[in-house]
Amino acid sequence: MFVILFLLSPGTYAQSNSGEYNILFYNVENFFDTEDDPGTLDEEFTPAGDRHWTYKRFNRKILNLSKVILNASGWSPPDIIALCEVENRHVLEKLLMNTPLSSFSYNIIHKNSPDERGIDVALLYNRKIFYPLKYEYYPLLDRENSVISTREILYVKGIMDKADTIHIFVNHWPSRYRGLLESRPLRILAAKTLRCEIDRLFDKYADPKILVMGDFNDQPCDESVSSFLKMSDFSGEPVTEGLYNLSHCWKEGGAGTLKYKGQWLVFDQIIISGALIKTKKGLFTESGFASIVKLPFLSESDYRYGGFKLSRTYTGYNYTGGFSDHFPVILKLKIIP
Repeated sequence: MFVILFLLSPGTYAQSNSGEYNILFYNVENFFDTEDDPGTLDEEFTPAGDRHWTYKRFNRKILNLSKVILNASGWSPPDIIALCEVENRHVLEKLLMNTPLSSFSYNIIHKNSPDERGIDVALLYNRKIFYPLKYEYYPLLDRENSVISTREILYVKGIMDKADTIHIFVNHWPSRYRGLLESRPLRILAAKTLRCEIDRLFDKYADPKILVMGDFNDQPCDESVSSFLKMSDFSGEPVTEGLYNLSHCWKEGGAGTLKYKGQWLVFDQIIISGALIKTKKGLFTESGFASIVKLPFLSESDYRYGGFKLSRTYTGYNYTGGFSDHFPVILKLKIIP
């Protein structure tokens, strides 16, 4: 299938002109170039580093990622692609120029973050479909108002297909690497920061259509997401200023976006404002329009824990040439004329 995608001409793919749009979020797992940035802790992802990260391996990484993006939403690739664990703008340019994605009209929104490893969140968008009006990055601040060395939250406001305005937040909250309890306050801080900016939109606009995507390093039922982001209950009539987690039921069906020690977790989530459900005009979605992208080539047999696991770039320090340690997630939007 990947060979076929290379051979197809740009005209083979239809643009999103049918009133249906797809927005993808993907944690691309350590998407580093091969150069050592003296300002960040990226040394292991260099040819001389512990992972022996060479240009050949980097080139395979960008081809693998392009394969995922091209197949994520059927024959037409996503109109907007939100990414995390991206080192810099250079790797994004390589992804768009040195793969079949060069056939499409993607632009980049990116800024280097204060993260100590130098990994960032970014947005790619089809400029024929989406027109950004503004974007901002919000850092996490400590009690002294100093910037914390972690990923920022990206906010993008734009117009989808000249039809309606949407507000998008891209997240990669602090990881559990240093321990669940030790790192929990940082994720709560990320939730408070995000909720503050969402409340600003509710105060400024009438019924704003908001989409929140990201790797939260917590699950929908964890307090950072459910309590501090103030999720609304699906049981009642949707309210336009409510926030609804479209990923809340994934784990109930045994699904997850990553696997840790044999357990599937839902860290990658899609959250929307009620205006995207209750609207009578313009962009709208439904709970069933959010899903985990489980392309067959993204997983392999799990001989240790049973079932299957994700096909990763590395297993420990052993290079396996796979894709990522996360499944992508995707949301479909439609237009009511």
